[in-house]
Amino acid sequence: MVKCLMFCLAWFAVAIVAPAQAQSQASSVVRVLEVQGAISPATADFITTGIAEAEASGAHLLILELDTPGGLDASMRAIIRRMLSAQLPIVVYVAPGGARAASAGTFILYASHIAAMTPASNLGAASPVAVGTGLPGQKPPEESKKGEEAKAGQPKSTMEAKVANDAAAYIRSLAELRGRDPNFAEAAVREARSLSAGEAQRAGVIEIIAPSLDVLLTELNGREVTMANGQTLTLATVGAQVERVSPDWRHRLLAFLANPQLAVILLMLGIYGLFFEMMSPGAALPGVAGLICLLLGLYGLHMLPVNWAGVALLCLGLLMMIGEVFLPSFGALGVGGLLAVVLGGLFMTGPDVPNYYELSIPFLVSVGLASAVIIIGAGTVAIRSRRSKTVTGREAMVGARGRVVGLDGRVVYAEIHGENWRVICDEPLELGDEVMVTAAQDLKLRVQRVVNADAGSSRPQSA
Repeated sequence: MVKCLMFCLAWFAVAIVAPAQAQSQASSVVRVLEVQGAISPATADFITTGIAEAEASGAHLLILELDTPGGLDASMRAIIRRMLSAQLPIVVYVAPGGARAASAGTFILYASHIAAMTPASNLGAASPVAVGTGLPGQKPPEESKKGEEAKAGQPKSTMEAKVANDAAAYIRSLAELRGRDPNFAEAAVREARSLSAGEAQRAGVIEIIAPSLDVLLTELNGREVTMANGQTLTLATVGAQVERVSPDWRHRLLAFLANPQLAVILLMLGIYGLFFEMMSPGAALPGVAGLICLLLGLYGLHMLPVNWAGVALLCLGLLMMIGEVFLPSFGALGVGGLLAVVLGGLFMTGPDVPNYYELSIPFLVSVGLASAVIIIGAGTVAIRSRRSKTVTGREAMVGARGRVVGLDGRVVYAEIHGENWRVICDEPLELGDEVMVTAAQDLKLRVQRVVNADAGSSRPQSA
């Protein structure tokens, strides 16, 4: 009897506990955010929003599937601040194969609770200054190394030193927080060092090398993660439900606009449209399209750390080119506008904008020359067309000649350009008189009688 009772109790306990465990495991959710391309304000918004949604939905783990060449410092720091305050574990997974976490991506990887990479991926090159990349005519590595050693005693500029020291201290603090190798972190900033996935694992930079997401989830299972509040969580990722999240159309549009080159082109197209609308009032389409492009360009510049003095100089250059159309400056405004466009574009990109976001001189010169040709050329043609003689409508009748073909009391009709018009003249007219139109008045034409120089008059003379 006792054995039977114990068996029933055991069976009852298994019946209750097993479904609860199965339900707990089934409810484990892992959310994966796909992050590709340069780190921009759109990327920061996508990641911070994704973390908030994962927290609100009760997800157990968030994985950032990262592949980036780097990006904006301000956007990177916004992402890291949100990662450090997250209420759930965050794993940065450099994937797929051949991906990289360079520059700003290295900082983000160091800020994660667990760092993972696929084989044939790399990280590093987090230096905030430009790095040479083997251009034609570059010195051999031995000579370059000697040159660097010769310049080692020369002090860097204050700005370069400030940026490098700030970035090095920041990534070292992240390495100390997560228990990762701080020496490579600082070398990645000061020396632009990079590591492969295997080297990064041996150096203590990452914890896991996984060829696929399934393998990564298996490796993560049972690992302990310490959260910001000191709480230790044990990951249970085997059999977890995976939810992949890709950037929606809004984030893709923001990422598309967050490019200085595109923003400058949109800005200029907007000014072109408004200029054409002023030259041809009532056309509507150039004005509407120009206004939309202008607002999109300004929004794109607003998302980037640009120098607004450079933007103002660029706009001033375009206005000077427009002034060249209306003012007799003999090219001074046009040349000055071209220089202002080039200088404004160079000054526009701020110190936080990386190399692949800079505006090159060939691009700026090409845009300036195109603007000069479009604005000055189209404006000159438009002004000449305004000043030229009218060829259609009643105004085109002025100067035309005809002959009186009908008299009906005080009403006189003349045939002009094959049409019979009611005409008014300050002197009496007779049939056959040749007249010339001097003005158009309502539906009538004001004319004057033409005197033939040879005959003295077009009117027949009586003896």
